[in-house]
Amino acid sequence: MLSLKEVNVIRGNIHVLHNVSFSVKEGEVMLLMGPNGAGKTTLLETIMGLHRPKTGTIEFAGECINDFEPHQRIMRGITLIPEGKQIFPRMTVIENLLVGAYRVRGKEKIKESLKLIFNLFPIIEERKRQKAGTLSGGEQQMLAIARALIQNPKLLMLDEPSAGLMPKLVTQIFEALRVSVRSEKKTIILAEQHTKALDLADRALVIENGKIVLEGEPESLKRDKRIKEAYMGL
Repeated sequence: MLSLKEVNVIRGNIHVLHNVSFSVKEGEVMLLMGPNGAGKTTLLETIMGLHRPKTGTIEFAGECINDFEPHQRIMRGITLIPEGKQIFPRMTVIENLLVGAYRVRGKEKIKESLKLIFNLFPIIEERKRQKAGTLSGGEQQMLAIARALIQNPKLLMLDEPSAGLMPKLVTQIFEALRVSVRSEKKTIILAEQHTKALDLADRALVIENGKIVLEGEPESLKRDKRIKEAYMGL
């Protein structure tokens, strides 16, 4: 579904990504690990079209998308949930969801999509008439994920969805992602440090200083002492 080949990204005078190459299969959950400042966010934003590669190619569903604007990538089915609970605080929860549903055609299809979202996040249905800014931090993160899922993206990218959340809410969010992956076979790239992410992922990449330094199955990384100490706090 997605393929990066020798991608280099320069921001200002800083060479952030160095010859990054990897691919993601349809229905696969790819975990992206690495320390702060390693280039994880820049990598996701580059796939989304917020930064242009200096060299290299990005292909999505067999098509080179290097020159596509972000909205063109969204229309092809790529969605990014950035770090920091990016919601519209003055709009209601349901209005936030409907903003995300602009790619969904037909009232009945939108109703069906909302039903699926409310099954994943019952608290979002309970809060649907509230202003989004009045939700707790965890509820806002759920709303951000729900707004992305309602688009029914082909590729869903999440940047540190567990950041700053209580353990109980982290569990709820990862369980909702697990259900979505299992029932809808979502393709996901997940930049995350929480250990629960290893249970969700099919494969993991480790990025350091803008370079992919390790690739492997989650189970093997769980046994890697350096990975456990450096990235999982174990």
